[in-house]
Amino acid sequence: MAFSNHDDEVLSEMNVTPLVDVMLVLLVVFIVTAPLLTNAIPLKLPRTHAVAPPDQHKPVVVSVDRDGKYYIDRRQLSLEALGAAISQAHQQDEQRGVQLRADQDVVYGRVARAMAVIQQAGVTRLAVITEGEG
Repeated sequence: MAFSNHDDEVLSEMNVTPLVDVMLVLLVVFIVTAPLLTNAIPLKLPRTHAVAPPDQHKPVVVSVDRDGKYYIDRRQLSLEALGAAISQAHQQDEQRGVQLRADQDVVYGRVARAMAVIQQAGVTRLAVITEGEG
């Protein structure tokens, strides 16, 4: 009587189920944390069709909230301090541009003053950030 040797064979296939489980958990973690990494100043940006190409140098992000307060990243600054901070950043890297984010409900004069301060600081690369329509 011949005995079958099939029970003693070693499986040569790799079990990828744990790898898939870990990758799905990582994907969920990144999906949840990605919105938290963006700028935390709540703004309603105006919607437009035009989209600016990405800049190679990390830009200085200037925000104007609906109350007309000025920010660089999350630091609130006066208009004079804003100009000094932008000028200092521009002197460190002249290729560095400025991104201006303004709430759609802010008074236009505040945005115009911010743009004038940015220009007086010597910045020639200014991008006004909007949200795409849709």
